[in-house]
Amino acid sequence: MMKANQKAKPHAPPRPLFSCGFFRRCTQYVLSPTSPHRKPTTTPSSSSSSSTSTSQSFTQWRFPHHADQTPSTVTLPPTPPPPPPLPVATTLQETFQIAELHLASVSESDKLLALQLLERVVVPDLPSDPTCPPGLMRGLVSCLRSNNIVTAKYVTKILLALCLAEGNRHVAVEAGAARAVVETAAGLEISAVERALAALELMCTTAEGAEEVRSHAMTVPAMVAVMARLAGRGRENAISILAVVYGKGGFDGEGITVAPAEEVARAVALALEGECTARGRRKGAHLLKTLEEYGRLDLSQNGS
Repeated sequence: MMKANQKAKPHAPPRPLFSCGFFRRCTQYVLSPTSPHRKPTTTPSSSSSSSTSTSQSFTQWRFPHHADQTPSTVTLPPTPPPPPPLPVATTLQETFQIAELHLASVSESDKLLALQLLERVVVPDLPSDPTCPPGLMRGLVSCLRSNNIVTAKYVTKILLALCLAEGNRHVAVEAGAARAVVETAAGLEISAVERALAALELMCTTAEGAEEVRSHAMTVPAMVAVMARLAGRGRENAISILAVVYGKGGFDGEGITVAPAEEVARAVALALEGECTARGRRKGAHLLKTLEEYGRLDLSQNGS
């Protein structure tokens, strides 16, 4: 038992949990719910100051501050305005001459201006005497062969409007328009190929136009290909052109080596099952009968 006059030995201060400079200040004082909150006295130390400066320097290096982070705006040069449209001449022949000169140019913009001029003059209301010069028709055929979607849209409109006049159909055939339509039909858009086939059907009303279509090796496969893509009036035009090839007095037997009549008949029968005009159905049925009469297809043996 401890004596009364013996003094109690003072307890040694609690040893800090951590000897590291970072946590030494945090463990000098123990907070409890009953003891008032006391702010720890900060004691400067070389280790803490060095670590703080190191941390700040690292932060400044890792995340640099920029005075102005707004991206600089780039000023683009202004787009030049489109060229003004060509003026409409006093007479139609003068307009044709202006368009022919621009179609002969090497500039695509000049050709487009000429096509736009012809569309404004010819397409809305065909004049009473729209005789097309051969040079202008050759320029239109050249534009059609350029495989340009925008150009083909204008050319097919103008070609169809010009072929409404019987005299221009001969001019178109002589300029190679019939062959150009056959060779480019598969690559045209739906609306453009419909107008092109309508113009080709009008050209086939002439003897030279029908002969040009019959003698071309690509006529049958091209018409079979576009007939599957088209509907309505466009499908009717394709059937009409096939009827020119396989019609009475017009077939010489060479077409069988390119596209056998059996395949053509199947394609026509399939087209008649889809969307087609009443006139197109009558033409298709007549074409199938013509093939059967010539002995090129026995529909009864194939179950058709």
